[in-house]
Amino acid sequence: MGGTLYIIGTPIGNLEDITLRQLRMLREVDFIAAEDTRVTRKLLNHFEINTPAVSFHEHSGEAGAQRIAARIQAGESCGIVTDAGMPCVSDPGEPLIRLCYEMGIPVTVVPGPSAVVTAISVAGQASGQFVFEAFLPVPKKERTERLKRLKKETRTIVLYEAPHKLIKTLTDLGEVLGTDRGISLCRELTKIHEEVLRTSIGEALKIYEEREPRGEYVLVIAGAEESADAEDVFTLEDAVKLAEKYAAEGMKNREACKKAATETGMRSNEIYSALMQG
Repeated sequence: MGGTLYIIGTPIGNLEDITLRQLRMLREVDFIAAEDTRVTRKLLNHFEINTPAVSFHEHSGEAGAQRIAARIQAGESCGIVTDAGMPCVSDPGEPLIRLCYEMGIPVTVVPGPSAVVTAISVAGQASGQFVFEAFLPVPKKERTERLKRLKKETRTIVLYEAPHKLIKTLTDLGEVLGTDRGISLCRELTKIHEEVLRTSIGEALKIYEEREPRGEYVLVIAGAEESADAEDVFTLEDAVKLAEKYAAEGMKNREACKKAATETGMRSNEIYSALMQG
């Protein structure tokens, strides 16, 4: 069993959701790489598991991944976990997985609950196709560009959000996607205070302006309606042509690309790269 990295899912809230295989692997691996050892230790203590845990989080960097990979390559088995749910999905463990593959280290998965899939299943929104965006960017420019791209996304959109940022996010969503867009706010999934609020973005904002948001949220947002107007759907080629038009009118290339990005929802950097290559 030595020399393998095991991706081990853990409960997203209710500890009864842990599986027999997860418990066995948490006991059998030589050590555990945890996003927060304090959180993981509570889980291990609850099930009387004494496997040693080391810290591996977003600030561990390549050096941290190298240390863990070196131990596995030397013959130890490691189980990587996140604070809740499936590790390595919008999670600091992702670089370690890539490094292990590059080093020829076997990687296997011990699946468990996922907040994304759990929210999709209970949200009451279309579940046939969805796009997971994790957390929206914090910088205003990047955030605006991301939201503009999502405005015309026809698949259901899944976002994570912290309670202290929820009102701002709902405000931004309403400004770009529209206050009438359907949304399900899934709060504290599988925990005592689990709640699913299925409403519109505008109504959700009104509710949480009067009620303090609490707990971790998964936002499941209805996709845009399919447009019969082909002009409403822009490709990179369309955006480049638009940038070329503005450049021909006297704008600098960077400014032309930014203006084209605003109108098409495409990334200005992507438009600029394509423009320069053309």
